[in-house]
Amino acid sequence: MIWDSILSGAQAAVGPVGAIYALAAIGLNMHFGYTGLLNFGQVGFMLVGAYAAAVAVSTYGLSLWIGVLFAVLCATALALLLGIPTLRLRADYLAITTIAAAEILRYIYRADFAQSITGGVYGLRQFANGFYAVNPFPSGSYGGGNFSFLAGDMWVMVITWGLVAIFSVLVWLLMRSPWGRVLRAIREDEDAARSLGKNVFNYKMQSLIIGGIIGAIAGVMLAISQQAVTPDAFKPEVTFDLYTLLILGGAARVFGPILGSLLFWFLYNFCTSLLTSLVSQGDIPQSVISSDEVGAVTLALVGLGLILLMVFRPQGILGDRREMLLDVR
Repeated sequence: MIWDSILSGAQAAVGPVGAIYALAAIGLNMHFGYTGLLNFGQVGFMLVGAYAAAVAVSTYGLSLWIGVLFAVLCATALALLLGIPTLRLRADYLAITTIAAAEILRYIYRADFAQSITGGVYGLRQFANGFYAVNPFPSGSYGGGNFSFLAGDMWVMVITWGLVAIFSVLVWLLMRSPWGRVLRAIREDEDAARSLGKNVFNYKMQSLIIGGIIGAIAGVMLAISQQAVTPDAFKPEVTFDLYTLLILGGAARVFGPILGSLLFWFLYNFCTSLLTSLVSQGDIPQSVISSDEVGAVTLALVGLGLILLMVFRPQGILGDRREMLLDVR
């Protein structure tokens, strides 16, 4: 039973969802970890990216690869729309704006007036056939037991983890360039960076755009992996999960989002699988935890773990405590 739960957790950690969340968290790390931008709407960038690709194929009959280009353009436009009125203000204004914008976008995409383009509450489906048409993995299952993947999942994993590696290297190079050092200076003290003649607004905007594009590409991969995109898959909880795994792995560390995603999804699915087994076998009485309550109890355990992490090691596993001290003036 324990072994099956471990395999279930490992499957989720290295599977498509774990890779997609690691990719989205890399973008969030650019915002929060390296620049000190309190972006509470990373899921909004994922939403516009996913829908840009899906709408390009399903509504307008274009290629999926053109849809990816549209995703990049939509993420850039959203970053400009959010950043121009807020980045000259205190950091908490960006937090308020981004979480509100993500929710506004979700309701717009599910509205009746947009149904002819976005599919409304039902979303869009079966638009990634071009992606799976070039899948090099023969049909079948790879692995065994609770650790197995279908051929389509293997293809998504290869591409997504490849993107994680590419963007990790890109971030590593950027943060060791003069541009990256300015970002760190802005995070530590905006006034000091400004006094040295640096255009703080421009640097923040560039960071917001880059991180947003990475988040949009993560949204594209999420839509492709599910062969479906619906507005309610992009609720604020997704952003909070991204913050959880980013803090767990360590903010402002290249491997922080990757380690955090692996651990977060392993622990979440390990606890879910273990509790489900214990309840179904009667080791935990139904009067204590019913089968319908396993999900809620798992979330409570994850929340408790995050609280303990913030108390005893707020910088995360790989992080530095100083990276959590943000200048939010």
